[in-house]
Amino acid sequence: MIIYPELKGRVAIVTGASLGIGAAIARAFGSQGCSVAVNYRRHAPEAESLTSAIVSAGGRAKAYACDVADTAQVQQMVDSVRADFGGLDILVNNAGINRDGVTWKMTEEQWDAVIDTNLKGCFNFVRAVAPLFREKKSGRVVNMTSINGMRGKFGQLNYSASKAGIIGLTKTLARELGASNVNVNAVAPGLIETDMVATMPEEAKAKSMAETVLGRLGTPDDVAAVVLFLCSNGARHITGEVIKVDGGQYI
Repeated sequence: MIIYPELKGRVAIVTGASLGIGAAIARAFGSQGCSVAVNYRRHAPEAESLTSAIVSAGGRAKAYACDVADTAQVQQMVDSVRADFGGLDILVNNAGINRDGVTWKMTEEQWDAVIDTNLKGCFNFVRAVAPLFREKKSGRVVNMTSINGMRGKFGQLNYSASKAGIIGLTKTLARELGASNVNVNAVAPGLIETDMVATMPEEAKAKSMAETVLGRLGTPDDVAAVVLFLCSNGARHITGEVIKVDGGQYI
């Protein structure tokens, strides 16, 4: 992994960080010398294990239980992170769920659960950190979207809508915070080897893999590497962009 010396000592929040892509991003920040706030909602043992691993490797990390869809809990977590680590420099909105189903069978509960976690959760965190980043005239925000938010996906009306909303949120926030020297970008993974993908029917997984130019699954570390770059000085002049990490699946 590339080392970015400028990230040492920075404080980063990673939401939905107990498993999969979020855990890989948290580990990557830890390896760069960042202080990492590991957000989780249900997977406490995994979150604690991750923070222990980061600390054992010489980093700083702490797990925070917080439902990203709960505005009050989000503000409390942001305040706690600042108090625990002495500041905040980076926000990665990774928390997300899926509740798949075709439109005519989708329930209101399925719709609300996905929109509340994926889109409202992202809004809750960016609203909480925006005043801080504006005041200090610096900051990095990376929002996790999906190629299915760019193209749509059969059976994922709620998920695709939430991820498309994150793209609009990202571009608008980039405009609003640009004058404060805050970079805001989105990363759009394709088929990545996570627990969510592991539960896909084999036929659907094979079909998605066949769409990729490279003919393979991506890994959480592939996504984490792009997130690190977007938070580095090498990406200082990149904002409002959506970077696909999909092995050519969207082409």
